Amino acid sequence: MTEKQTEAPFSRSSKKTYSLVELVHRAPSQLVDHGPDNTVFAFPLVALIELLLTIGIILALLLMSLGVNAPLEEIANPNQTTDPAKAPWYFMGLQEMLEHGHPTLMAVAMPTLMVLFVIAIPYLDQSREGAGRWFTSKRGKRISLFTALYALLIMPAYILFDNFVPLREILRGVVPDFVAQVLIPGAIMAVIVAAPLLVLWRSKPTPREVVLAAFTMLFVSAVVFTLTGFLFRGPGFELYWPWDMPGGYNPFQNL
Repeated sequence: MTEKQTEAPFSRSSKKTYSLVELVHRAPSQLVDHGPDNTVFAFPLVALIELLLTIGIILALLLMSLGVNAPLEEIANPNQTTDPAKAPWYFMGLQEMLEHGHPTLMAVAMPTLMVLFVIAIPYLDQSREGAGRWFTSKRGKRISLFTALYALLIMPAYILFDNFVPLREILRGVVPDFVAQVLIPGAIMAVIVAAPLLVLWRSKPTPREVVLAAFTMLFVSAVVFTLTGFLFRGPGFELYWPWDMPGGYNPFQNL
C-alpha cells in the first residue's frame, strides 16, 4: 500500500485540496433563510392588531366627543372653589390615594416605586420561556386571575374601612404626625400588596410569576382607585352612590 493510500482522510497535509468545514445534523438546505431561535415575526400579525386597536380607540374617542356635551364654563372664580374639585380622570387614582395618606407618600413615593417596578421588569424576568404568550402558561393565568380577584375585593374594603375608621384622624395628636400620616398608611398598603406575593412564594414561583402577580395587583388597584374617585366621590369628596349624589351632581360631567 502506498503512502498516499495509507494517509488518514482528515489528516493535515499540504497536498490536500479540500478541508472539513462543519458537521451538521440536518441537511444544509434547512439552514437557508433560517432566522434566530426563539423569535416571532411582528409583521404582519402584531402590526395589524396594533393598527386595529388604534382605529378602535380613535373611533371610541370620536363617538364620545359627538355624544358628550362639553361646553365652556364661566370664568373661574378664585373666591369660590368648585365642589367637588376633581382632577381629570387619568389623575383620579392619585387624587383618591391622597385621601388615604400623606401627599408625599401617596402622590410621590408610591407612584415612583410603581414606575421603578415597571422599569425593572425586564431585569427581574430575563427568561425566554413563554415569550409572546399572554400570562406565559395556565399557572400564570391562574395567578393573575386570583390576584385580580383579591385586589377587586381588598382595595374597596380598604377604601371603605379608611373612610369610616380613619386611623390618620383618630391618631392625630396622639402619635407623631409622621407615624399617623406616613408609617401607618404605608405599612397597611405594603401588607395589602405583599399578601398575594407571600402566598405565592410558598409554591416556589418563577421570577415571571412573581412579576405577573405584582403587576396584576398594581394594575387592578389603580383601576379600583380611579373608578372610586370618578364614580363614588361627590361633594366634599365624600363617598356616595353615583345615582345618589347631593345637589344634583353628576360624576359623568367630569369627563
